[in-house]
Amino acid sequence: MNTLTTDKLIRYSKVILMAYISFFGLLVMIHNFTDYESNYTYVAHILSMDTTNASENIMYRAIDSPMIHHRIYWFIITMEVTYTVLCLIGTYQLYRYIDASPAVFHEAKKFSIMGILVAIFIYYVCLQTVGVEWFDMDTSQSWNAKDWARHIVDFIFPVMIYITLKVER
Repeated sequence: MNTLTTDKLIRYSKVILMAYISFFGLLVMIHNFTDYESNYTYVAHILSMDTTNASENIMYRAIDSPMIHHRIYWFIITMEVTYTVLCLIGTYQLYRYIDASPAVFHEAKKFSIMGILVAIFIYYVCLQTVGVEWFDMDTSQSWNAKDWARHIVDFIFPVMIYITLKVER
């Protein structure tokens, strides 16, 4: 009879946490493809800086071109698809090697780590850094995703640390 050991539970918890991140990515992708216009509108307002309290000194940063808005939005969508696919593959790889040796299981983490890094790029670098610091998104009353993005990073970054830890025996 197989018993659930702490070591086995740690491995399963890593698979489950990656499944959570993958599920979130799938929902984001579905939303972007089924309601393109609402998220495009968000991106356009942030890039245009038309709802911020930005001073005239930084309004030169605003991007008013709808063509560039669409291209940046498609870049974001591409990155979201990329992180979701990498996380799905990573989840599968972790599950596939759940009973493997510690070294093999540790090597199976590669796709999970890559997926989480892409997600951190989107939600930390693109939204929290560029959106807030360059486009002054945090001063917008209606198009501000700073806190939403922070909550995502607050979840996925510790998961990445946990996934990468080599505690399995």
